[in-house]
Amino acid sequence: MRSATLEVVDGPARYPVEFERTVTLRDGSRVRIRPIRSDDAPRLIALYDRLSRDTAYQRFFSAMRRLPPDWARMLATVDYQRRLALVAEDAGAADGDVIAVARYEPSGSPDSAEVAFVVQDDWQERGLGTMMFLDLLRAAEARGIRRFCAYVLGDNRRMLDMIGRYGDVERRKIESGVVEIVFRSRARPVISSY
Repeated sequence: MRSATLEVVDGPARYPVEFERTVTLRDGSRVRIRPIRSDDAPRLIALYDRLSRDTAYQRFFSAMRRLPPDWARMLATVDYQRRLALVAEDAGAADGDVIAVARYEPSGSPDSAEVAFVVQDDWQERGLGTMMFLDLLRAAEARGIRRFCAYVLGDNRRMLDMIGRYGDVERRKIESGVVEIVFRSRARPVISSY
């Protein structure tokens, strides 16, 4: 990964093109991963509409009929430093539909962030979630974020297992079926990916 040097002008950082890349998944599908833009709000609503009820519940801990437009605008508007989201698009499709999102949000101290992500159901089990999770951790670390927190439903084994594989868990607490995990990344830099 290239070193991420961002120029800050009047607050938000410039769009970090260094986090754009096209990858090939285990099944040969090609996906474009890039930082989110504010004009992605309608694509986030469309992604939510394509999620199964179970996947939507695992991400938001509730099953809304539709992602509210004000939520979509808020989720799509980031400063690329303290708040960052990466999206994935099917590189073979012309429509530009978002098929996955990984994000971090501030959580207390300047060197920590809460992470969350979702992958559209028919794109799961191809390695995309792991790629995006690792890309997100690397992007956060490039911005001085060293500690992470995730809130995961207790039955979301894939997310819990992934955090265990790529994170050094410092604390795990279960309350009302939700696991709070505080961890540091064990992700290794990928030199040629960016």
